[in-house]
Amino acid sequence: MKQFELTVNNNRVQVVGVTPHTTLLNWLRSRGLTGCKEGCAEGECGACAVLLARPDESGPDNAGGTRWESVNACLLLLPALSGAEIVTAEGLGSPESLHPVQHEMAVRGGSQCGYCTPGFVVSMAAEYYRAGRKEGENHAPNGFDIHALSGNLCRCTGYRPIQDAAYALGQPAEADPLAQKRSEAARLPAPVRLEASEAVFERPANLRVALDLLAQYPDAKLLAGSTDWGVEVNIRHARAPFTLAVDALPELRELNWTADFVELGAGLSLSEIERRLEGKIPLLDQLFPQFASRLIRNSATLGGNLGTASPIGDSPPALLALGANLRLASAEGEREVPLSEYFTSYRQTALRQGELIRSVKIPLPLPTHTAFHKIAKRRFDDISSVAVAFALDLDGEVVRRIRIGLGGVAATPIRALEVEDMLTGKAWNRENVDAAAKLLGQAGTPLDDHRASARYRAAMLEQSLRRFYAEGFAEEGRV
Repeated sequence: MKQFELTVNNNRVQVVGVTPHTTLLNWLRSRGLTGCKEGCAEGECGACAVLLARPDESGPDNAGGTRWESVNACLLLLPALSGAEIVTAEGLGSPESLHPVQHEMAVRGGSQCGYCTPGFVVSMAAEYYRAGRKEGENHAPNGFDIHALSGNLCRCTGYRPIQDAAYALGQPAEADPLAQKRSEAARLPAPVRLEASEAVFERPANLRVALDLLAQYPDAKLLAGSTDWGVEVNIRHARAPFTLAVDALPELRELNWTADFVELGAGLSLSEIERRLEGKIPLLDQLFPQFASRLIRNSATLGGNLGTASPIGDSPPALLALGANLRLASAEGEREVPLSEYFTSYRQTALRQGELIRSVKIPLPLPTHTAFHKIAKRRFDDISSVAVAFALDLDGEVVRRIRIGLGGVAATPIRALEVEDMLTGKAWNRENVDAAAKLLGQAGTPLDDHRASARYRAAMLEQSLRRFYAEGFAEEGRV
């Protein structure tokens, strides 16, 4: 196959003459849709944001309608959007008939140079169309969640007029075509095989076919949200001979609760998991807002974050603290591996050739006291210097079980096993916590780099445990 189809600004387009590594951003600009800008090519600035129609999981079979989500066009490979529907800033309105978001940005001074403005407009539009937005929620008069703009950077205007524009928006009019689209089922990503420039991109229809392909091409690049691989394609000009897209596989998009565990499909985006869990796993509720930006979370997956095996990934410490297992699948069958045994060395894992992550299984019941601490130069949308996750169960004032997941202090994410052993069976008091904090400061093999010194990382480990203890007492009204 050398062509496929997608919808852009309500126009059906046959895509021809592209390679498996062509990004959505470059293709849009080649068609004259230059509101989409390349600011960073890493998914950190939002100048390239577009709206993507995705199934709204609130209905039967997770396809109750359409949800408009903002995504980074610079990171998405074009063939991964086969069958998709996209709206750019140009598709929202025109100079003669501005979209409500465009109008508010203009009249409230939310735009100066215009380089970043289209991306802001798109992210703002995604929140404008969010179903269920109510007055007064999110500390906003119109219910607008200002964190919907966390992945968009402004280089000259200043954020106050942009926030003013966001908070001035009302509800979409009934005749608004994008609002009407929300009640229609979104088109599901279509299977595709694209061969060009001595490279192949393939999205199979189901997991069985995907595993057969992975057995045939064991070195295939597995692609889900593309928030990591897209950076490699853009910045390092990486190219894969065979790219296997697993983001739309139904078997990797399940979320199931049983009496013993909750299972999160490796192909679900973090935003989907956040919505569908509805606050039922408090530790993940603390993790998600600190995981990059909404633009990234709308595409990034747990499978991708674990598959890259980065020692500074945000999800591993939290999942280690929750005692998660990974369900791994290959053409030969399936097996489960504790996450604590999955990371074997720097960027290396227990995955065998032809194997992929199918899901993450979190055992139940959940721990009663949890916290996720991310130490970074910026509070949001930044890479962590240190990440620490705690999961604690008490019998009265005695530690029955504690798990501590750490990131950024070793070649892999790790458990603080010595500290866990030291605290288990001991009284949960300041004296024991202080002693354990000193031991925690010696965990791992932290390095000096441009984000933090080894000494600083060790100090943050110590203070993190003390903070977890103090905040727990504060919640109980005992301090």
